[in-house]
Amino acid sequence: MAQDVGSGKSRRGLPVELGGALVTLVEPHAGHEVAYNRWYERDHFYAGCMLGAWTISGARFVATRGLKDLRAADSTVAPDPLDGSYLSLYWIAAGKFGEWMDWGTRQVKWLIDEDRMFPHREHTHTVMYRFHSEIPGRDDAVPVELALDHRSPSLVMTVVDRAGGVDSAAVAEWWGDRHLGAEVTAVLEPVPMPGDAPSDVPVERTGDRTLLLAFVDHDVAETWADRWADLPAGLAEAGLGSVAFLSPFTGTIPGTDTYADQLR
Repeated sequence: MAQDVGSGKSRRGLPVELGGALVTLVEPHAGHEVAYNRWYERDHFYAGCMLGAWTISGARFVATRGLKDLRAADSTVAPDPLDGSYLSLYWIAAGKFGEWMDWGTRQVKWLIDEDRMFPHREHTHTVMYRFHSEIPGRDDAVPVELALDHRSPSLVMTVVDRAGGVDSAAVAEWWGDRHLGAEVTAVLEPVPMPGDAPSDVPVERTGDRTLLLAFVDHDVAETWADRWADLPAGLAEAGLGSVAFLSPFTGTIPGTDTYADQLR
């Protein structure tokens, strides 16, 4: 039975509206980077996620060693700064999120039975998220529903552990006031994984977290020091909480192994 993960009604009056997302950050084992990349983009990206009804879009990003060197220190999501190289995002339609979660669980079990999974990898952060809101970076910015298909060259992933009494709306308001230069930022809140989720997916903290996915239409490394590096200090100073993970990513180039030799 589909989980209760939100109303099926449109909150923003859009004909196609984002309801939730699967966010999965994975680290291939050393020596298996190319094999992992090929398995994921040529099989699992589609068979494990995109084939499901109500999937709006999907995209993959990667953190090279140079980008990992820009990550915020003291991460509780990825304590090893070299962990979490490949990030995959899937947008799910509003009103169908619980149904999609049920399908995804069944589909992965079927892929396991068919011996179509890849053992040489570890999940760093694999969580289902409910859509909360979007933060446009300018007038007439790309709407969040199109963010994955827009193919921004850079993405910044920020996981916030909110302080007591702070909600995602407050975090989003603070973020918008920063004028970071993102085209659009998706604000999401985690929901518990189904009890019968695959056993290699770790149990994640959910109740007081907010995820911000900022899609940036330039090389974010060029503006990292000026706009992004002080986000953890700024969030703490505002009394909103702490940053559990902050990392830049760049988009993968489908059909190639570009960046697979630059993870470490």
